[in-house]
Amino acid sequence: MKSIPDATAIILTEEERAGLEALARSTKTEYRLRQRARIVLLAADGLPTRAIGRDAGCTTGTASKWRVRYAARRLAGLGETGNRGNEAKYSAETDKRILAVLDSPVPKGYARWTGPLIAAALGDVDVQYVWRFLRAQKIDLAARKSWCQSNDPDFAAKAAEIVGLYLSPPENALVLAVDEKPSIQALERRQGYLKLANGRALTGQSHDYKRHGTTTLFAAFNVLTGQVTGRHYKRRRRIEFLDFMNRIVAANPDREIHVILDNLNTHKPKNDRWLKKHKNVHLLYTPTKASWLNQVEIWFSILSGKSLSGASFGSVAELKAHIEAFIGSYNETARPFVWQKSKVHQKRLKPRFADQ
Repeated sequence: MKSIPDATAIILTEEERAGLEALARSTKTEYRLRQRARIVLLAADGLPTRAIGRDAGCTTGTASKWRVRYAARRLAGLGETGNRGNEAKYSAETDKRILAVLDSPVPKGYARWTGPLIAAALGDVDVQYVWRFLRAQKIDLAARKSWCQSNDPDFAAKAAEIVGLYLSPPENALVLAVDEKPSIQALERRQGYLKLANGRALTGQSHDYKRHGTTTLFAAFNVLTGQVTGRHYKRRRRIEFLDFMNRIVAANPDREIHVILDNLNTHKPKNDRWLKKHKNVHLLYTPTKASWLNQVEIWFSILSGKSLSGASFGSVAELKAHIEAFIGSYNETARPFVWQKSKVHQKRLKPRFADQ
């Protein structure tokens, strides 16, 4: 019968014991080093390895490991960690290869890259590493965003002029953000409350609907008060735009009016005779593809979310009345938007993942 080998004996000099005791008591030393020093001290006192593990708060294997290492290397052995596994399988070069795959065309028949497709394209990289790398780089393959990048060479000057109106409008002047929301549909849907099998109740609407026509809403957002003036039209031509502007001018006689607009053709004809007749009206155009600088776009988003989304209308007249009621209610508690960003930059998108 094979006998159990004796534990490695530890014999300490007075100097070694003093050093280990100081190390075990120190509060500035790492816990793992204090624990190792305690293991050696208990071994020198003749305790069996299993008892050392219980006393030091570690496994028997850990107690045996540092007991043997101290016997072989003395104090230097307590700082060794030994081999902690194989060398890293993947390197920075692997990361560059993953980014290069993302910059290449996706396989035929697929709309976008996925983790398994990337791993298959590389051939020698595990998909789990691909996912870990993508998470570390904050690259989301599933999320989708749409954008409109301005290519206006005068972006900075135009943006500065509009932001200047928001932050410091001229005294006694009327500053309006004007635009149209075209083709708002009067959709009729069946609606009601649904009670699900799990007891949860929620509002719902039927998938099918009836179309009853559309309306185009012209809106002027007062930058100083937050109030909105709106009017419905069947179309969004120059003639409708001028009719809306004439009503605004008539409601504010002898007052300087600054109007922020986007670059729609109906807003900026080559020969603007109307503007020459109205010297008190100043039109400012957002940079191309940057209509988000127009504050009325924020209000249109509020209109869609709070008034139109999920609503049902039996006719265009009902839709118009609904929107007018919302405008009236909104104006009762209207507050101007607080524009805080004094500088707007023309951001250029990075065309490749490898440029991250």
